[in-house]
Amino acid sequence: MRRAVYSISSRMGERGLSVAMELANKVAVVTGGTRGIGFSIAERLLAEGARVFICGRDAERFKSALESLRKHAKDAVGGIAADVRRYEDCRKVVQSAAERFGGIDILVNNAGLGYFKPVDQLTPEEWDTTIETNLSGAFYCCREAIPFMRKRGGGYIFNISSLAGVNPFAGGSAYNASKFGLNGFSEALMQDVRYDGIRVSYIMPGSVDTDFGGAPGSKSGASWKLTGEDIAKAVVDLYKFPKTALASRIEMRPSQPPKKK
Repeated sequence: MRRAVYSISSRMGERGLSVAMELANKVAVVTGGTRGIGFSIAERLLAEGARVFICGRDAERFKSALESLRKHAKDAVGGIAADVRRYEDCRKVVQSAAERFGGIDILVNNAGLGYFKPVDQLTPEEWDTTIETNLSGAFYCCREAIPFMRKRGGGYIFNISSLAGVNPFAGGSAYNASKFGLNGFSEALMQDVRYDGIRVSYIMPGSVDTDFGGAPGSKSGASWKLTGEDIAKAVVDLYKFPKTALASRIEMRPSQPPKKK
């Protein structure tokens, strides 16, 4: 998949020519939409004509992200500060999006985090936080969004997983478990809702140049890594697939990582 970087301002300026009818006025919920991959997905969906509702648990970062998106999207974007570890927060996110925009067509379960330590050094709280955020949060949001999608005659659920969901590594016990679980959840979910017109795909990126696992804003600048825009493009491309076809699982990795010596 070739890399393509999109400027939301330029895309908005070309709306008359570039908006894909498949996404125009569709309503999308993006969890963890305040930074990194989630923010890139929100930007791209807005640029494609969708209305987007984001959430994030850091109130200040949420406020900043919403202001940034609204500079170009104005009334097409909304959101609330929320923690996907809490079921009631997830319920509030989905219901608030439906009330704001009239329904739900797309759900992007992107919120995620990781603690990378050997099992004997990982605390129970870190284990719980990882599983609750990366796996339970996706379940909570899906459970709430599916009835709204059924009312619309269908929809699309994207679960942002990781290559760590098929490749275990030392120090990754909690993160691996959460992503292996998310993959299995996605496969079962796909079969639960396929006859409701709801498609389900999970995307497994490799190395992505975001601040995940580091200090806020601490991108490495490594040109060989995937970008948030790469993942966002995959979401849009999958949505535009003919409805008779489903790419249920996508693995994405940098095309030219550093050679191993």
